[in-house]
Amino acid sequence: MNETYITRNNDIAQVRQLLDVFPVTAILGPRQAGKTTLAQTFQPDHIFDLENPRDAKALENPQLTLEHLRGLIMIDEIQRQPELFPLIRYLVDHYPNQRYLLLGSASSNIRQQSGESLAGRIGYHYLSGLSLVDVGESALQNLWLKGGFPRSLLAGNDAQSLLWRKNFISTFLEKDIAGLRLQIPAPLMYRFWLMISHYHAQTLNYSEIGRSFNVSDKTVKHYLSLLEDTFMIRLLMPWHTNLGKRLVKSPKLYLRDSGLFHALQDIPSFNSLITHPKIGASWEGFALEQTISTLAKRDSEVFFYATHAGVELDLFWQSQGNNFGMEFKYADAPHLTKSMRQVLADLALQHLWVVYPGDRQFPIHEQVTVLPLAQVGSLINS
Repeated sequence: MNETYITRNNDIAQVRQLLDVFPVTAILGPRQAGKTTLAQTFQPDHIFDLENPRDAKALENPQLTLEHLRGLIMIDEIQRQPELFPLIRYLVDHYPNQRYLLLGSASSNIRQQSGESLAGRIGYHYLSGLSLVDVGESALQNLWLKGGFPRSLLAGNDAQSLLWRKNFISTFLEKDIAGLRLQIPAPLMYRFWLMISHYHAQTLNYSEIGRSFNVSDKTVKHYLSLLEDTFMIRLLMPWHTNLGKRLVKSPKLYLRDSGLFHALQDIPSFNSLITHPKIGASWEGFALEQTISTLAKRDSEVFFYATHAGVELDLFWQSQGNNFGMEFKYADAPHLTKSMRQVLADLALQHLWVVYPGDRQFPIHEQVTVLPLAQVGSLINS
């Protein structure tokens, strides 16, 4: 198989909309997620890759290089030269025949720096790995095991995929961290990443992690922020409302790519996965990311909900004035629980779906439906 066989129609449509509205469009996402491949479908007239020494040299005098160009100008790895943002603002204001497509792999840095310089001129598209919508229901197990990075998913076999992911982790730590000008030794960051993989799908306890790693809470938050900013982890925030209950207020931690989680946990095959003690957490993280990628197309903010009494909801969002929720269960036939009944009342949910790895949809309550993961996209978009 080859990455070119998978066309990301939803992402193409969303980027095209941004290009039609804004003079500058940014595609943000982790390294090797397919940003360059996606951008090239728009046939840029000029391409600069800031990891290419020749292109980086050409942009040492960026105004001389850029101001005479016309058409769509693509600049890859833009986080390596953030001083370009003020110049790009000047250029799009004075040269209406120019448009820019910027690619980057460090979210908050780019958002902050570009937002200050390009407010009102830039639109953002977040590109994660390949999703179930891209690859189809028949590839669900493969996608879950190997994750969404194209070269991992499309590797010839499980061993090659695992080898690619382990090398990706090493390259990320040695190259990307250094590219952000952060003085954190790669072996130290690897041990931290490996340790927090054991907290996947759990509520964070900064002090506990700090004690385990022998660092301060502040250092833990700094390292987590770095991994979040580079799209390696998700910190899902809790939903707070005035319920008169003792609510959990710490975020939940997820490794965003299931394949990287399995690499860190040394899970080499699907047979190993289905017997692994972390399979429930793995399914929750995988299904949650697939769902969030669908909800993101509707600009829905997402949260989790939990009380100290043990009532929990994996995913909560609002749409058109209604409240909705999802639970992610690795089970053949999920059943209605006391926690589900309570969360329906606590959050006044219009409906609650229980997403599982099966292939049949069925109700377990007038407001609760068991739903195959492959049907989440069509349900949410209906």
